[in-house]
Amino acid sequence: MQVLHAGIHKLLLLELDAELVTSIAKQAGFDIRVHDGKRILTVDLMAAERQAPLLLFDAADPTNLGWFSRCQFYVDGHTGSVLQTPIQIANQRDRAGRPVPNTVRLQITKELPPNFRLPGKQPVTEQVVYNVLYNFLQALTNVGVGVCGNGVVRPLTGRVDSDN
Repeated sequence: MQVLHAGIHKLLLLELDAELVTSIAKQAGFDIRVHDGKRILTVDLMAAERQAPLLLFDAADPTNLGWFSRCQFYVDGHTGSVLQTPIQIANQRDRAGRPVPNTVRLQITKELPPNFRLPGKQPVTEQVVYNVLYNFLQALTNVGVGVCGNGVVRPLTGRVDSDN
């Protein structure tokens, strides 16, 4: 990790290893394709062996109360931001425009403000981001991730609107 000075502004520059991210995703049961950009690491994830959809559900739906109470991660449905992380999520869509139930795209931001803190007020380091990523991928397959609000991210499981 480096501290980048741009005039009066400071940024934390994470030096994420694409091979390590690939290894983490494979440990969590995903096939992966990574594009390592200057400011963002883009990751296409596919749970090819999984029969059920990924556990990305509508947090506002009362039928999902059991999942909601177990969640570690929540997604802002308007922006795709995974709350209190440097991760954004997006649905992958089929040719008809419907979300593919076992595939998502993640973007991990490499440039963060120096006061950015993860849950528990942890300072950001590459190792902590790798741990958060692994836990997030485990949540997508085992525990559930809540989508809060309608917008760019659509739920993949639970009661899914037919207009997707």
